Amino acid sequence: MPPTPVQSSSPGQPPRVLVVDDDATVAEVLSRYLEREGFAVEAVGDGGAALERAEMLLPDLVVLDLMLPTIGGLEVCRKLRAMAPVPIIMLTALGEEGNRVAGLELGADDYLPKPFSPRELTARIKAVLRRARAQPIEGQLMELRAGGLEMDLTAHEVRLDGDLVSLTVREFDLLAFLMRHPRRTFTRVELLDHVWGYTYGDNSTVTVHVRRLREKIEADPSQPGYVHTVWGVGYRFEP
Repeated sequence: MPPTPVQSSSPGQPPRVLVVDDDATVAEVLSRYLEREGFAVEAVGDGGAALERAEMLLPDLVVLDLMLPTIGGLEVCRKLRAMAPVPIIMLTALGEEGNRVAGLELGADDYLPKPFSPRELTARIKAVLRRARAQPIEGQLMELRAGGLEMDLTAHEVRLDGDLVSLTVREFDLLAFLMRHPRRTFTRVELLDHVWGYTYGDNSTVTVHVRRLREKIEADPSQPGYVHTVWGVGYRFEP
């Protein structure tokens, strides 16, 4: 049995980012850029090494290329997600739509197609970590309930009929946002803005996360009782 991964950084320390890309030039350029932005960066060139490093010292976020030697990016994503809800941003080549969707289905938080701007990737990383490390707002309700669904925002736990539900960071944020605004319909662009932290990007990212969320909290995902589709508009939460 692999050792339990240890979270690497604590409050006050720079967030640790693990870059997984077999293109040495991309890895070096990205590492230098992120280091200048205040991140602690480690880069590895294959999937096996990425899993070994994560088992030893869990990063705060993983930037994961899908095309990797030894162990492919999708399998790395699956195994990382089994370890812990560490945020994952995938890098995909143009035309890899099937792999991109598969990665999102496995629990990746976001993706960027290659070639990409290091500045844009850095903005995405900051948005993900900002939400993962967000502190409660004074006076904000920290326990949300609807039927058999309970969210404890302080403990970062979700329970359905008393049973613990395992959600990724992004799935948790999406559910919390929707539960805080019951019966209000949001477009996919609005959800990208409020939950992901930006208004540009592929709306299918939202679609896939809603599907994954339904699979975890709905008795029948095909006929959801909590997260409803408003056709031609977006989604709303029904308590």
